[in-house]
Amino acid sequence: MIFALALPSSSAGFADATWSDIEPFYTELAEAPLEDTTIEPWLAAWSRLEELVTEAAGLAMIAYTGETTDEKKQADHLRFSTEIYPQLEEHSVRLVRRFLATGWTRPDFETTLRRFRIAVDIFREENVAIFAELEKLASQYHEVTGGMTATWEGKELPLPRLQPHLKSPDRAIRERAFHGIIKPYLESRDSLASLFDRMYALRQQAASQAGFPDFEAFSFAAKCRFDYTAEDCATFHRAVEQEVVPVVHRIREARRRQLEVPVLRPWDLAVDPHLRPPIRPFRDGQELGQKAGRVFNRLDQVLGKNFRTMIDERLLDLDSRLGKAPGGYCETLSSRGRPFIFMNAVGVMDDVMTLLHEAGHSFHAFAAHRQPYIWQRQPGSEAAELASMSMELLAAPYLADPGEFLTEDELRLARLEHLEDILTSLLHIAAVDAFQSWVYTSGQGHDAAARDEAWAALRDRFDPGVDWTGLERERIGRWYRQIHIFVYPFYYIEYGIAQLGALQVWRNSLENPTEALTQYRRALALGATDSLPELYRTAGAQLIFDADRMRNLIQFVEREIEALRGE
Repeated sequence: MIFALALPSSSAGFADATWSDIEPFYTELAEAPLEDTTIEPWLAAWSRLEELVTEAAGLAMIAYTGETTDEKKQADHLRFSTEIYPQLEEHSVRLVRRFLATGWTRPDFETTLRRFRIAVDIFREENVAIFAELEKLASQYHEVTGGMTATWEGKELPLPRLQPHLKSPDRAIRERAFHGIIKPYLESRDSLASLFDRMYALRQQAASQAGFPDFEAFSFAAKCRFDYTAEDCATFHRAVEQEVVPVVHRIREARRRQLEVPVLRPWDLAVDPHLRPPIRPFRDGQELGQKAGRVFNRLDQVLGKNFRTMIDERLLDLDSRLGKAPGGYCETLSSRGRPFIFMNAVGVMDDVMTLLHEAGHSFHAFAAHRQPYIWQRQPGSEAAELASMSMELLAAPYLADPGEFLTEDELRLARLEHLEDILTSLLHIAAVDAFQSWVYTSGQGHDAAARDEAWAALRDRFDPGVDWTGLERERIGRWYRQIHIFVYPFYYIEYGIAQLGALQVWRNSLENPTEALTQYRRALALGATDSLPELYRTAGAQLIFDADRMRNLIQFVEREIEALRGE
């Protein structure tokens, strides 16, 4: 008899579920006979259960982040994140132990088996309540930051609505927008610092209970970072300081001269250095989605079809609005094999790049869904971000197609800004990762004042060419805006690793665009069925941490920047 579970036909069957509704399915899996002939049907039933529950949880999270002021949506999200997920993790680990004891394996499941073994090794029952409490604290961060507004021209606006004013040719307007964006964080500094104090203590406690010296070591294990170490990350920080900081300093000095100002201030970094009016590539989220769909179709018809499916099935929430959580993400709805894109578009070019980025994640979700089990579809963030950052570069040439986002001259300016932003982002990535490492390994991470001082020192190290005189509090306030530090700890170095990978994919596309896109799509389809180095190799790239190989890529980018400037 083939093993099967009497599961709901869709995730809607779990939308209002409590753990008591879900637990019997895990109990049945735990008690079912597990023999050679039943292992794969049993595994398929478990995978399907995880698809349905995680999709229901994902939909609850989407609803809440779309309207953080709705108490019912918040309660639904918290029911999954603080009540169901901790119990699900505990019962999943029990099933993992049972499965591993069978000795079953096959080549495309080796990476999943390594992850399973790590999950068993680090799981501690006493940590279940800790991670449930951390989810509640993360929800508090969303609630605080999602409700932040600024008064502009007599209206209360969500903070993303001020972003376009950072590109105004009027320096006074840019300065006012800068202060408007950071002010709510400065006013909430004490409450956010207190919130982080509690997060820090709980994370360090969980690490200790799992047998690790600190939360950094725990995170490397929990994130299944099999192919690089904390020492490699420190090497990355030093390489960025050595190879990227001088290039960004030159770029910013050129900007200062073009703006004809004695010093660059933080509100001088986003404006066009020739003070041309900011590019307005679309009016609203609907137009953004429609234009992006045509761009993807010109890049590749399969990708274009994927994105049209998202439009048709209403899987995009693109516009900024009051009460909406900040930032952007792509959530995979694992049961139906569909992604959902969430962002806060306000009509600027950065929004176009954000959508290209999140669409890269969505294409990954579509391609990897062909893998039979849920655990084989989602690789580590280093591979996930390679998909998204590569798409930013691969799709960019099509943004100036007739009737789309940009003119040819605007595309040149947008590409120039994007490449400069890539270099600047590497500095920020290094700073954020180094900061998190310091917080959890220095022995001083519990001290709010010491954290602020450490952040300021790292900005001195990785933020060249900008005068912050009189803005010390504002400079420190930047880390309170970094959602990853609060909600997704140690999720940031992946962006740097992936950015260097994406530059390699892009460089390949300049030589052979068809082959580069084929390699890209082939890597996405692998999902999590191979090692990180092999996923990168399939995409036509390699992992880079050292200064020598980083130098080669950074010099390539600087040459491209000079060509776009006509130098």
